[in-house]
Amino acid sequence: MHTEQVSILWVDDEVDLLKPHIMFLEGKGYQVDTVTNGDEALDMVKEKPYHIVFLDENMPGLSGLETLSRIKDINESTPVVMITKSEEEKIMEEAIGSKIADYLIKPVNPNQILLSVKKNLDTRRLVSEKTTSSYQQEFTRLSMEMNQVNDYDGWADLYKKLVKWELNLVNLEDSGMQEILATQKKEANAQFFKYVKKNYTNWLESNSGNRPVLSPSVMNDFVFPKLKEGKKMVFVLIDNLRLDQWLVIKPMLETDYRVQKEETFFSILPTATHYARNALFAGLMPMEIKRQFPKLWKNENDQGSKNAHEEELLQAQLQRHGLKKKMVYHKITQLSAGKKLADQVGNLMQNDLSVIVYNFVDMLSHAKTEMEVIRELAGDDKAYRDLTRTWFENSPLKDLLHKLSDQDVQVVLTTDHGTIHVQEPVKVVGDRNTNTNLRYKVGRNLSYNAKDVLEINNPESIRLPKEHVSSSFIFAKEDDFFAYPNNFNHYVNYYRNTFQHGGISLEEMIVPLAILNPR
Repeated sequence: MHTEQVSILWVDDEVDLLKPHIMFLEGKGYQVDTVTNGDEALDMVKEKPYHIVFLDENMPGLSGLETLSRIKDINESTPVVMITKSEEEKIMEEAIGSKIADYLIKPVNPNQILLSVKKNLDTRRLVSEKTTSSYQQEFTRLSMEMNQVNDYDGWADLYKKLVKWELNLVNLEDSGMQEILATQKKEANAQFFKYVKKNYTNWLESNSGNRPVLSPSVMNDFVFPKLKEGKKMVFVLIDNLRLDQWLVIKPMLETDYRVQKEETFFSILPTATHYARNALFAGLMPMEIKRQFPKLWKNENDQGSKNAHEEELLQAQLQRHGLKKKMVYHKITQLSAGKKLADQVGNLMQNDLSVIVYNFVDMLSHAKTEMEVIRELAGDDKAYRDLTRTWFENSPLKDLLHKLSDQDVQVVLTTDHGTIHVQEPVKVVGDRNTNTNLRYKVGRNLSYNAKDVLEINNPESIRLPKEHVSSSFIFAKEDDFFAYPNNFNHYVNYYRNTFQHGGISLEEMIVPLAILNPR
């Protein structure tokens, strides 16, 4: 906000003594009106929308507190700075309770007044300028880092930095910085795709120790050690939760919990529930699940839920690790079930391990595709985060976690994979048995441009089941999505700007995991 546009009303019965202050402000480009009592102040506020009001607390006639209350009745958003000779706690509490913007004790000097104006009116602009300047300095450093990063830890760190800047820049008035960051993030995803294409198969070689934490290792790395120590654990998996979404719900948990550790791990491919979540609970890659538990695995075209046996797979993993622990598993897909669980904290605490799967974010991403109203509410990444924040703030899950914070328990909160806002269609042709996911395809005789995808002609090389001798997988890169040539334009218009998962991007593969201890 430019200073020549700012109008100030100063209300003080000794306003003549304030001429040096007023001249000082006018010299800085502010326009200042003065009155000597509360009644005149109310008349002025009714006639003119002031940017800020300085209000003496001790005046004849209407007191400062009474005037403050009536100013707020006229325009609640007008910042009012209370100025008083008294440091009496009761007066300060009343003023603060009436939503004053600042509180100054007489005598005040001109610089105090100027600082209060800037703090209340220019904060957003000053923060914006500081943030923009900081990102401009960081831009070159991030670009260099992007070109030099060559290991999974480096990619996780780079992604965290990009997300941090995305959250810092999103509310700035300068949309140009947001566009620059979006371009930088897109370039990062292009480089990340090349990295994954080069290294993913090597990570899955049985003798490879040089790999990130992948989906099948999550329980053994983050949950089982504490169970072995005798700690009660609650494992919360919010389906489809990205790093940026975790960061917007994190502040709502910090009243009840200390975040002991924030980690990331890499979702396996495909970054989809059928594969990534089954692998997480089984502690096995999908190919191994199918071999060891053929009755618990469903192929792409099999009827029925492909995640109906997570509890059995987790029980088997516990037994495999010699953990004879009492475990309970809840999958929440409806509000009523979430409320019921939040009322049963005592029952949960009778178990060594309580596993809670929340499907809200996954349902939100599908709803954005299918429902026009959600398309409008979640039109971009910021809106998608805002919806997630609103959901969590009012969810039974937040209530449950609040109640759990009174228990001697450690909470692990994580996800199975992320999601990406897709933009660019890529043509692919498959037979009628090809799966419908927009970010990966599995089938026979797939036709596509090889440069647009990661192609895996032997699924077993990345530990995926081979349904047929000639079955192959392809994975979309960056913000691409697969579209069939027939009815191409309709298909593209329907799915562009939706949130999809299954392919290769920072958002889908590098996902958050937080370890929470009650305060």
